[in-house]
Amino acid sequence: MSSKYQESGVSLEKGYESVEKIKKHVEKTRNKGMMSMIGSFGGAFDLSAYDFKNPVLVSGTDGVGTKLKLAFELNKHDTIGIDVVAMCVNDVLAQGAIPLFFLDYLAVGKNNPDQIEQIVKGVADGCIQSDMALIGGETAEMPGFYKEGEYDIAGFCVGAQEKDLLVSSENTESGQIVIGVKSSGFHSNGFSLIRKIIADNNINLNEKFEDSTVGEALLTPTKIYVKDILPLMEKVNLKGISHITGGGFYENLPRCLKSGLGMKIDKSAYEVPKIFRYIQEKGNINEDEMYQVFNMGVGLVIVVDKKDVNTVLEMVNDSFILGEVTDKEGIEIV
Repeated sequence: MSSKYQESGVSLEKGYESVEKIKKHVEKTRNKGMMSMIGSFGGAFDLSAYDFKNPVLVSGTDGVGTKLKLAFELNKHDTIGIDVVAMCVNDVLAQGAIPLFFLDYLAVGKNNPDQIEQIVKGVADGCIQSDMALIGGETAEMPGFYKEGEYDIAGFCVGAQEKDLLVSSENTESGQIVIGVKSSGFHSNGFSLIRKIIADNNINLNEKFEDSTVGEALLTPTKIYVKDILPLMEKVNLKGISHITGGGFYENLPRCLKSGLGMKIDKSAYEVPKIFRYIQEKGNINEDEMYQVFNMGVGLVIVVDKKDVNTVLEMVNDSFILGEVTDKEGIEIV
């Protein structure tokens, strides 16, 4: 092994150990298109294993952002991988695509095989929830760039769908119904503001909050909606889907609408989770800004014709009528 490389802060042996530790987690994500195992130069996927006739590939890439800082502080790394998968796969799902495979990029200050195993286990768990194969990735040890114990992670996923089955905003019309699906919490957006509020108020992350702690509530992994939406698409012609991420309601809801249309949202249609109200109170944030920054307890929005509303509510857990599409451009929250 390279002693000079070791002296620079990079351990080849730890890298090999990390690969061995994560192989069993990667194997659990195997689906019918997965061809290669970890260690190849590129991840191979057999699209012919699926019965697509006119497939369109849909891809998405994202990271977790400064939510990672809470994982460092709490030394909890087994769910952050779910977040990175969710942030990618929910975007791909919003186009109506079937998720197929995922790759991750992990950069660390120092290679700690046990920590890396926990992170990649989370990635694998997210892929299992999405029925995706984890077909490759990269772990880079970068001493002097990241502090020891800290890291960054990003991901990339690919889905596919028949061209005529993709969900398009061009199919939205005034009078259609907007259905919300509950989030699991803040997901992975707005954490720079959340962390500032924590610092300004000297909040102890181990402070009791409901049945857990403030830190555990904030680290709750992002919900993945694949197993809610794909079965629904076999029964209902979905007119629009919006994944509520950074920018909250005002930025994300228009993305699933045809130009010139808007939405009227009834915020009394559901109960905003207490963790949002806790952060709002501690940060002295007005209501409108909360809806500009956070998902406010709604992680996904579906637009359907009135005749399909009951089917959606029956098939999708934690769903509710949130509002309607209007012919007035913009988002009105009442």
